Amino acid sequence: MSQSSPFHPVDETARCLTRDLIEGATYGALATLRPDLGVPSVSRIALATDDAGSPMTLISTLADHTAALRANPVCALLIGEPGNTGDPLTHPRLTLHATATFVARESAEHASLRSRYLTLRPKSKLYVDFTDFSFVRFAISDAVLNGGFGKAWRLTPNDLRPDQRTT
Repeated sequence: MSQSSPFHPVDETARCLTRDLIEGATYGALATLRPDLGVPSVSRIALATDDAGSPMTLISTLADHTAALRANPVCALLIGEPGNTGDPLTHPRLTLHATATFVARESAEHASLRSRYLTLRPKSKLYVDFTDFSFVRFAISDAVLNGGFGKAWRLTPNDLRPDQRTT
């Protein structure tokens, strides 16, 4: 970390913490731009990972964030929750800058994501096949990991790959 930058060089600690946050996230905050007003909006969404370890979700066309993602797929996800005690700012959190891609219901990819999602989120069986729901994949362009006070890293998509973790 230089005096001009608050970010540490990416190391194994950052990669492991990042993967743990992604793999452990059951939900996150999704930031989009509202197409009607052009202002930011944040929604809580359910999260899971695909077979490659990338974040995905299942969302309804009834949600405002669905229209926002269809109009502008550039978004951000915030994952990581504070613990039950202590200052919330001391707990790790990860911001993922991404582009959202909707997966066509008739595609083989949809069937694969459906199977994986049901394995990870079995309660979604109640609504996974509703016609207004779609799977969305998030292609990460970069990430910012805040591991607590004085512990920050900028990560590339390569840093987020599960095979980059060696522990």
